[in-house]
Amino acid sequence: MGKLRPRVVAPVLAAVLATGVAACGGAEGSKQAASGAPAEKITLTVALFSDFHFAPLYEEFKKTHPNVEIVERRAQFNDHHRNLTTQLATGSGAADVVAVEAGYIATFTPMADRFHDLNQYGLARRQADYLDWKWKQGLSPDGARLLGLGTDVGGLAMCYRTDLFKKAGLPTDREEVSELWPTWEAYLEAGKRFMAAKVPGAAWFDGPGENFRAMVDQAPVGYYDERNNLVAATNPDVKKAFDLSVRMIQAGLSAKLAAFSPPWNTGLTKGSFATVICPSWKTGSIKDAAPTTAGKWDVAAVPGGGGGNQGGTHLMLPKQGKHPKEAAELIDLLTRKETQLRLFTEAGALPSIPALYDDPAITGFKNPFFNDAPTGKIFTDAAKALRPQHVGPKAGDVLTAFGNALQRVEQGKQAPEAAWEQALKDLERIK
Repeated sequence: MGKLRPRVVAPVLAAVLATGVAACGGAEGSKQAASGAPAEKITLTVALFSDFHFAPLYEEFKKTHPNVEIVERRAQFNDHHRNLTTQLATGSGAADVVAVEAGYIATFTPMADRFHDLNQYGLARRQADYLDWKWKQGLSPDGARLLGLGTDVGGLAMCYRTDLFKKAGLPTDREEVSELWPTWEAYLEAGKRFMAAKVPGAAWFDGPGENFRAMVDQAPVGYYDERNNLVAATNPDVKKAFDLSVRMIQAGLSAKLAAFSPPWNTGLTKGSFATVICPSWKTGSIKDAAPTTAGKWDVAAVPGGGGGNQGGTHLMLPKQGKHPKEAAELIDLLTRKETQLRLFTEAGALPSIPALYDDPAITGFKNPFFNDAPTGKIFTDAAKALRPQHVGPKAGDVLTAFGNALQRVEQGKQAPEAAWEQALKDLERIK
């Protein structure tokens, strides 16, 4: 796979959403300044790498901040994070609020001097809400500064097309499907059965990169150890995941589609692949990208026995922003408990607030788009079983290096061992 995208990615889009009128900071935004003149009009920019379904929340924010205009801008996942790196380096161009995905959070938290400390805006009070590991991901390395508040986490499952399974003579019931692949090796063998049925136009999965990432995510140690040493080259679980991904390619199971690319979106609608690794948030991206496929999907257990976190985001405030107080208040609203509950039912974003995992509104939630799959229970169970893995400072770049290597194998440009060796050389430059 070309560019691995750990979180849902939309096509390049510059979207302006939720325009307000005039502004002032805080919940008392309707008050006039001491001089009697209306408070200053301000604009907050929010930089995202997909549709986070925030638009209605901007309107809610403007009820207490009527003079604030909110402009949202989006870019492709990798471009978004590269742009932020450049903006921080040059001191220009960063948005007031920026989304940073889990694979990149450790890249930016060491740059604590370039972000506002959310503790200064009263958000330390939110610590009790959060999963402990999710809260810690948003801290500076010394733990003294709060640099980001989490939106969601990405407990793993597998989404599959029931119509394609039926055509291939495979079971369609989600419990029976889960039994097809207790291990990733069994998932490969099930894929061979599917391909032997010769379902017109359909491969077993979209591309190898997301499966590779899921396998690594399930391991006790991924690309970095707890001391931020890059150990991907020597970690046997990384090599095992790479080799198994190669075997899947060689078995002809891949549709050769880069996740979240326009061809991938088309493939979702056309039924170009039967399974796709599916952290909670991806149920929302599938629905957004292929709305006409409602009822054709279901959700089963992930191979490998569960565990693993794929994706999830923090919202941060670059110091380039001129209105940190209002921006911090916006982050507070976009991450609060009621918001996370709403975004799960609307967009599949699994909350990073564990108190919600026992909320009947989530545990009892069934997703009609996915054949009424009990996604609330499926993903909260996955979250409870999740064993958080340490994320190193350039994990996103490491993931991309291995994704590029698998793409070269898939395209016939390199033999597997040569692609692995080149990936290791690429890692040396990432250091």
